Amino acid sequence: MASNDPGRKLARRFQVTNGQDFSLSACPTRAAEACGLDKKTGKQLLRTRINDLSRLQELLYAEGTWSLLVVLQALDSGGKDGVIKHVMSGINPQGVSVTSFKQPGPVELAHGYLWREHLAAPLAGRIGIFNRSHYEEVLVTRVHPELLDHECLPPKLRKQPSFWEDRYQDISHFERYMARQGTVVLKFFLHISKEEQRQRFLRRIDHHSKNWKFSAADIHERHYWDDYQRAYEDAIRRTAHPDAPWFVVPADQKWFERLVVIEAIIDALEKMDLKVPKVDPAMKAEMEKARQQLLAEAPPTAHGPTHGPLH
Repeated sequence: MASNDPGRKLARRFQVTNGQDFSLSACPTRAAEACGLDKKTGKQLLRTRINDLSRLQELLYAEGTWSLLVVLQALDSGGKDGVIKHVMSGINPQGVSVTSFKQPGPVELAHGYLWREHLAAPLAGRIGIFNRSHYEEVLVTRVHPELLDHECLPPKLRKQPSFWEDRYQDISHFERYMARQGTVVLKFFLHISKEEQRQRFLRRIDHHSKNWKFSAADIHERHYWDDYQRAYEDAIRRTAHPDAPWFVVPADQKWFERLVVIEAIIDALEKMDLKVPKVDPAMKAEMEKARQQLLAEAPPTAHGPTHGPLH
């Protein structure tokens, strides 16, 4: 993409690396027009950038040292599944893993709350996507603290005044540890308005093809809208860091939401300065030997072999 294209630095407009003065209420849920983008142009950019992401992902896989973790968080109907489907549409499935973190079961509850995130972290050379994540432990449990009754926590520790602050620190340490091991961590809050959520819920009810998406639990959680806004604001404020930035993505326009996410991912991959691994002399010799063997197996032709020596 040319340097004057509007998508080049798009994601950085919504990036949070220091949450000290962060205010969620100051963040827009619609921003395409303010960024000089219309739907037609945005969708064209998205198609182009999907191809760019595919090329970079191939380099990431080939180099095999860096990895990328994409954390997707949103309120219900915020568009996480759509982002995964559209943004990752051009990626080789071998190089990406998607983990959807559901309500923890008995095994997960018997371990520390970061245990399953460790197990699902991406391998070197891969992109890992968390559809919901460890942040549920400072979001849904913050809104519904009674859920902590199911976790195997000593009551003495649960009553610590610093309980939630300790969790924020643990999450930050976990993410910075991953960054020091070569895993770039990008966290996205897909920021949807209450009115847009209402309309999306109605479409799920009114359109038969979308009925399967409806959940009465989603309607119930909508009653806690303000509580979730405060929980997200606190989580972003306490855990935003240059090694693990947040992106508060305007999510009312799905095409714009997806474009911002893919721009952030591409920006991070480009900063890795990925290169195709060099082949050492011994391997080149083996390749030339294999090449000669394969050429010798070819049936004779009137014009003879057309392949030159390996360079």
